[in-house]
Formats: sequence, structure tokens, C-alpha cells
Amino acid sequence: MTAPALASERREQILGILGREGSARLSALAHRLGVTPVTVRRDVAQLAEQGLVQRVHGGVSLTSPARPGPAAASGEHESQGRRGQEVTTIGIVVPSMDYYYPGVLSGARAAAEEHGIRLVLGVSSYRIDEDRRQLQRLVEDIGVDAVLTAPAIDQPDGGELATWLTGLRTPVVLLERTPRRPTHHALLESVVTDHALGAGLAVEHLAGLGHRRIALASRTSPTTAALREGWEAGVRDLGLPEGPEVDLVTYNEPGSRESIDRALDALLDARSTAVLVHADPESIALLERCDERGISVPDDLSVIAYDDEVAAIAPQPITAVRPPRRTVGSTALRVAAERLADPDRPAQRVVLSPQLHARATTAPPRR
Repeated sequence: MTAPALASERREQILGILGREGSARLSALAHRLGVTPVTVRRDVAQLAEQGLVQRVHGGVSLTSPARPGPAAASGEHESQGRRGQEVTTIGIVVPSMDYYYPGVLSGARAAAEEHGIRLVLGVSSYRIDEDRRQLQRLVEDIGVDAVLTAPAIDQPDGGELATWLTGLRTPVVLLERTPRRPTHHALLESVVTDHALGAGLAVEHLAGLGHRRIALASRTSPTTAALREGWEAGVRDLGLPEGPEVDLVTYNEPGSRESIDRALDALLDARSTAVLVHADPESIALLERCDERGISVPDDLSVIAYDDEVAAIAPQPITAVRPPRRTVGSTALRVAAERLADPDRPAQRVVLSPQLHARATTAPPRR
């Protein structure tokens, strides 16, 4: 079957560029030809099958003009086709390798191995400028075929970053991030945990044990707003009196101990008998302070942690809500792979449910 004229012309242009320059990156070819990297990758695959080009990491070059004798030519071209099959490369940019995202990365790595995809990592430290730098490195320098990223689009200047992401020719899948603008939703795929549902599960569990005044104590993070939404909805829907909401300082920052004391004072003043705490380290610090102040857990205060990174191995195993971190990573990898295979399909937004694991820190309130 004869290739469509447009594709044939595009492949002639690729051969012309390589004839003049010797080699080129796939991302640069896509930009120069005004097409997507997926389209260029297909064109290069066709040219490689014909023995006209050979693929190198992130790019392509002309096949060496040297030719073997006729008896070896067929086998050589067949071997060249196998060697020329380019491995799909997907970049992943996470804001931290200390907490939460190692689980996401683990899931993405497992799915990448299953699909025969190479994964390339970048770490951005929750900074917009670093998000953009890492993404540009992956897309422009390395020439990845798609990107998984958890950018700081929740920050004041995050809208500009989201707009920049929509302008990339490389497919983007957001990790645990939801764009604010509808147009961004339509262009950026995403895989997120329903954190509001997770907070609601905690409230329902505590209410089922008989707790009436359920508080929320949270450090500031991209998850905080969703937790507040779920906690407020759970309390309201169950007809419970409003418990206090208190802010915590991240456990390893100055003032964290004092913020735990302020939180406990607020809970006691409001006669709260249960609290949902974000995240695990803050929950462990709160339990330690309860022990020092003579507050019995769970008799005087039931505690649920949100994240379940290390809650199960705390000295007193903590009841916790666990987001599906590994599934977030593996699902995002599959969404990106499906996008590469079918560039014209509608954008996917996948929402995953967390799970609650009951342990030693929740019980009916003391009467």
C-alpha cells in the first residue's frame, strides 16, 4: 500500500534534514516539521524498516553508506530493523523522593517494565521554576515520548505553568494534580486520588464508633484542600457538630512541637474525642505528645492518620487512610502509553479511591 502523500513528503523532509546534518533529535524534528513526536516516531520507524535510517537514543541518523554483499543484504536489513526499533521513553518528574512519591515512582517503574518502556526521572522540589527546568530537560534534551509529572500548579503562579504544559507537543499526564481551568482539563490527562473521599471514610469510621466531635489537624500541602472538603462534607452529612480545624507545622520544621501543643489544646477546649491528622509524621508526633501530657489514645482521643506511609510501624500502630500511591504511578504510565498508541482519543481523567486501615488508635469514646 502506498503511503499517503503527506506522510511521504514528511519522510522525504526527514531524509533531507539527515542528509544535510547527519543526525537529529526526534523532538527537534517534530518541532521543525510542525507535527507531534508520535508522528515523527512513526515516520522514523517506517524509514528504519526500509533500512534508510538508524535510531539512536532520543534521535535518528542516516544509515551508514557501507553495504554488504548481496547474499548478506537481506539478513543485514532484517537485523537493522530489529536493532532500530526505538524503545519508548517516558519521563517522570516528582516533587520529592523523601515522602509519598517513592510509592508512585515504584508503581510507574513496575508498569514501565511490563510494557517495555524506559523511565527517566527528574525531581523538582515543589518549585515551579524547577518543574519547568526538569520538564524541558526531559522533553528537549532527552527527547522523551511522554511525561508524567506532579507540577506545582496549585501555587499562585501555577496557572501559567499549566498553560505551558498544554502547549507541549509531548503528551503530559498529571500525577495527583487537578488543573483549575476547563481548557486545561481537556488537554492534560491526569490520575488522582479522591482525597476528599478518604477524609470522608475517616469521618464515617469515627462516627461509627460513636464519636460526635471529630477534628481535622493538617499541615499545608497540595492535599489539604481536598481533605478539608471531605471532612466538612462528612461532618455535615452525618449531622455532627463542627469540630475544630487546626493547622500543623510540618514535623521537621521549627515550631512543629509547639503546633502540636496548640492543636491538642484546641481539641480539648472543643471537647473533641477524635481527630484526622495529615500526615503520618505529624500523627506520630501527636501521639508522642499525648503520651507526655497524659492523654490516652484511643481512650481519650482517637487518631486517624492520612497517608499511611509509616503509620503501621509506629510504636502504637495508627489507624490510617491510604492513598493508592503505586496504582497512581502504574495507571499514569498506562494512560501515557495508551496516548502514544492512540494520539486522537479523548483525554482521560482517572480518579482512584483510597482505603482505610483500622489499627490501635481508634476505639469508641470513653463515656
